[in-house]
Amino acid sequence: MLDLAYLRENVNVAHDRLASRGFSLDTETFQRLDGERKNIIVELERLRQVSKKGSEELAKLAREVKDISEKRNQLKAVSQQIKDKEEALRTVEEKVFQFVSTIPNLPDPAVPIGLTDEQNVEVRRVGELPSFDFEPKAHWDLCPPLGILDLERATKITGSRFPLLAGAGARLERALINFMLDIHTKEHGYKEIVPPFMANSNSLFGTSNLPKFEEDLFKVRDTDYYLIPTAEVPVTNIYRDDILDGQRLPIKFAAYSPCFRSEAGSYGKDVRGIFRQHQFNKVELVKFTRPEDSNAELESLVGDAEEILKRLKLAYRVVIHSTGDMSFAASKSYDIEVWLPGQNAYREVSSCSNFDAFQARRANIKYRPRAGEKVRFVHTLNGSGLAVGRTWIAIVENYQQKDGTVAVPGALQPYVDGQTVIRPESVI
Repeated sequence: MLDLAYLRENVNVAHDRLASRGFSLDTETFQRLDGERKNIIVELERLRQVSKKGSEELAKLAREVKDISEKRNQLKAVSQQIKDKEEALRTVEEKVFQFVSTIPNLPDPAVPIGLTDEQNVEVRRVGELPSFDFEPKAHWDLCPPLGILDLERATKITGSRFPLLAGAGARLERALINFMLDIHTKEHGYKEIVPPFMANSNSLFGTSNLPKFEEDLFKVRDTDYYLIPTAEVPVTNIYRDDILDGQRLPIKFAAYSPCFRSEAGSYGKDVRGIFRQHQFNKVELVKFTRPEDSNAELESLVGDAEEILKRLKLAYRVVIHSTGDMSFAASKSYDIEVWLPGQNAYREVSSCSNFDAFQARRANIKYRPRAGEKVRFVHTLNGSGLAVGRTWIAIVENYQQKDGTVAVPGALQPYVDGQTVIRPESVI
């Protein structure tokens, strides 16, 4: 959520900055609502002064043993007016709150201006693209004959966009989760978290998934629970309504979780294979930082995610999102895109973002720089470290061999009992 004080003083500047990301700020409505709020506050203060003065006069009349009935009735009327104005203030403040909660974050000045991913800017490419002396297959053709992926049975069990991994495929998924968590916790300094896989509406509001993106979520009927779309939601909300010790910052968490998304609006996209699923596994990295450190921590976060691909010897590129391609809450975002030879394209395997104080305001997460100093909002950041299923795809497509088998990357072999090659297995 944006800073109300900033909006009041810079509404036209905010309008122009938000326009760069394709959002039209209704300045007229904001100024009207804020004006109503100010007028009510002024009138409320006047009535409270009248009430205070009247109470003093009433006490004086009582001491002088004079008739106080008229003055008492006047004060009762003023008291009712105060109650009415307080209710009016609550109403208009709720309207302001609801209005501001629908406004996306302001883009960082360093973000390239553009309305779609076509204006994203490539920052760097790392690693050489693999060369094959045969036509590489996409994972949906390569994996079923190996007995490690069964899309037909997954569809029978649940429906489209759900995975069913078996044998070496399931073992590879589990190995990736452990490998990623080991790197991030043992080498990058993150503390491992196993969060709840459901969250309430307050938590989802804090991370900006609600109210705007409810259609993307799976809700548990007749409850306030939602299946989490990412571990970002529960992990960020660990500190909701808390005041952190500034000396502890940055705080870094790594969490594995399954993720559940309705993929509303993605009809017709990635209909083959398991690239875009309703359920998928992910290792999420979350940081809480001081405002002055957050951009440097974002670069570090991207580097932490990149390290996984480097260890797996997978070619990738890093792109910075344009203003219009960023998520609702982000001020600056990078995508890490891994090379998929079966699709002859770089595809996203991680998105890393700085949300500055946007989520912290919504979730009320603050820190005290030093004892006795005024509290401030933290900056929150998160990124995939990595999306497990998409990394799984990258491995099988990049490490496929001419005979239809798949080599196991050296970095993962200790996690699969030394297995070096995935060979055809019996089907489920």
